[in-house]
Amino acid sequence: MTPWLSFTGCGALVAIAVQCLAIVAPVQASPDNGRVEITGDYRYAFHQPETLTEAKQHACAQALHLAVSNSEAVKERTATLVDSPFFHRLVHTLATQHVSDQQVVQQSEQGRTVYCKVKALFQTDAVEQVLLAQTVSGIDQALDQNRTLRILNAHEETDGSLVVTYQALKRLDWLGTAYQGGLRESADVMVDFYDEQGVLVRSSRHPARKTATGDDVMNPGEVGTLRIAKPQNAKSYRVWVVK
Repeated sequence: MTPWLSFTGCGALVAIAVQCLAIVAPVQASPDNGRVEITGDYRYAFHQPETLTEAKQHACAQALHLAVSNSEAVKERTATLVDSPFFHRLVHTLATQHVSDQQVVQQSEQGRTVYCKVKALFQTDAVEQVLLAQTVSGIDQALDQNRTLRILNAHEETDGSLVVTYQALKRLDWLGTAYQGGLRESADVMVDFYDEQGVLVRSSRHPARKTATGDDVMNPGEVGTLRIAKPQNAKSYRVWVVK
């Protein structure tokens, strides 16, 4: 059953999308109750219709994701891990649930290329717990999924927008061309907003593409994000996929 979620008025910057240059320089601070300081930076070239603000948010979000994945605690415990989708899900859980005190250290822009460097405190004790939980469960914690797409996370950003993170389970292709190995697949993310009385305010369908610029192909295991403006009178939401 797809859970109903209420807006909390805050959220972690997490988005995962590739196809751009990344430079990461993790720095480990002295442990404080299992917490260490991590840093990461990311350079991102964006295109229309993505805005400069969205590009900056994406660069900072990816910088945080890379800072977590390149931390000593994660690298030590995943050195022999060969399951790339599993690794991405592990890092996603850690970055969204076990990072605090996030700060933007440096930001810059040159033409259509933006740069962001972030630092945060990472709860290293959680790595073993999350790794064990995901291994033992054998399944992923997800808001909803069908045969082609899994909804990993949904949260409200400080600007009031709803950010949805999802993962392709099959090769998603909007090109409309045949390829070896099967038929063309595509998927959509459904979002319903409700007011204080639980009355539906708006329902919308969004193509699940890898980036805001609309990349035409997502391979199995790849993760994408979607940013949706929240109606002013919306008090709760439901993110789901058509079965």
